[in-house]
Amino acid sequence: MATTNDSLMARRQAAVACGVGQIHPIFTARAENATVWDVEGREYIDFAGGIAVLNTGHLHPKVKAAVAAQLDNFSHTCFMVLGYESYVQVCEKLNQLVPGEFAKKSALFNSGSEAVENAVKVARAYTKRAGVIAFTSGYHGRTMAALALTGKVAPYSKGMGLMQANVFRAQYPCALHGVSDDDAMASIERIFKNDAEPSDIAAIILEPVQGEGGFYVASPGFMQRLRALCDREGIMLIADEVQTGAGRTGTFFAMEQMGVAADITCFAKSIAGGFPLSGITGRARVMDAIGPGGLGGTYGGSPLACAAALAVIEVFEEEQLLARAKTLGLRLKTALTKLQDSFPQLAEVRGLGAMVAVELLADGKPAPQYCAEILAEARARGLILLSCGTYGNVLRILVPLTAPDEQVDRGLAILGDCLGAVLKP
Repeated sequence: MATTNDSLMARRQAAVACGVGQIHPIFTARAENATVWDVEGREYIDFAGGIAVLNTGHLHPKVKAAVAAQLDNFSHTCFMVLGYESYVQVCEKLNQLVPGEFAKKSALFNSGSEAVENAVKVARAYTKRAGVIAFTSGYHGRTMAALALTGKVAPYSKGMGLMQANVFRAQYPCALHGVSDDDAMASIERIFKNDAEPSDIAAIILEPVQGEGGFYVASPGFMQRLRALCDREGIMLIADEVQTGAGRTGTFFAMEQMGVAADITCFAKSIAGGFPLSGITGRARVMDAIGPGGLGGTYGGSPLACAAALAVIEVFEEEQLLARAKTLGLRLKTALTKLQDSFPQLAEVRGLGAMVAVELLADGKPAPQYCAEILAEARARGLILLSCGTYGNVLRILVPLTAPDEQVDRGLAILGDCLGAVLKP
C-alpha cells in the first residue's frame, strides 16, 4: 500500500500528542533550496523556511558538506566534558557579529527557548534582581520561563494555569493598532509605578521585529529610548533575535539597524541552516556572572550544528546574502503593495529586509478567517505559507534568501491568485 499524506496523517493522529501542531497536512520526502516534495511526489514552493530556519535554503551544499565532514570525525562528546574547536570558533564568530563595541562572550544551546531562558538567568545573576519586562504579542518560546515571557495565551499556555511570577507586560509599539512609541514607553513607566520598582527589574526583553506576534518592527527611536532607560536604571536589555537573526532582515542581526546594542542577544533558528543550535552573546562581564557549571546542556553546541553554523556564516559572506535579503525584501514588498490596490483587506505590508508580512483586516477588525482560507488555497496550488499575529490574521513570508527570483515571482503570482479566489475583489 502506497504511503500518502492522508495515511501518514492518520498514523500521526494515533501516535503523536495532539499538542504538537501541524499547519499543513503534508509529509516531506525531500527538499532542496526553496523547493519541497511530499511523499506523493508533489512539488511545493517553500515560503515558510521551517519558520525562519532556512535562510540559506534546504540542504545548502556547503552546509551539507560541512556536516558530512564532521560526521567522519565524531558526532558528540558533550562540550562540558571534552571540548572541540568548532564550538569555540562559533563563539568567536558570534562575538564579532553581534552588535556592540565591547568585549563579548557566548554560550551555545539547542533551541530558541533555551537561549531566552539562559539570557534571563545571566541577567538575574548579574543584576541580583528577579523581575523581567516583556511585551504584548511577543513570542519567546514554549518552555516554562520562556512561556511566561510569551505574550499570547492560546495556544501556547492555554489550559496550563498561570505562568511563573516576576514577569510584567508592556505594550509593543504598533501604529496600525494605535500604540505609539510614547504609549509603549508610558506602559513601562506604569509598571514602575504600579507593579515593580526599576531596582527590581533584571531585564527588558523584546524582539526587534516581532515574529509570531505579527512582524511589527520596533523603530530605532523606540529602541534608543529603551537603551537609555536600561542604562539609567541598571537594567539589562535583551534582544531576542531568534527569528530576526542570521541575516533575515538585511543585517546579520536586526539590532544593527536600531542604532543601539543589547546587553545580551539571543540567536537560534537559521544560524545553523536547519541543525539545532542556539545561543546567547553578551557583554563579557555580564556573561561571566554565572560560574562554571551554571550554563550548558548535554547537547548544547553540538559538533554537527557548530560545523553547520560555521558553513552558514561562510555562505553569507561568499554569496552576499545580506545584500540579497534587502533586494528580496524590496521585491516582496513591492509585489504585496501592488496587490493592495486590488484587495483593500490587505491593511498593511511591513517588515525589515526579507522578513515581510501583510496584515488582513475586514471592516477595520482582524480577519483570521481570510488567512486560514488563503493558506489552504495556496497549499492546493503548490505554495507553502504561514500565518501569525495575536489574532492569526497576518500572512508572513520567510522564503530562503537563496531562492531564485523566478521562483519567488512564481510564488507571489500564486499568492495573488489565492487572494483573488478568497477575497474576490
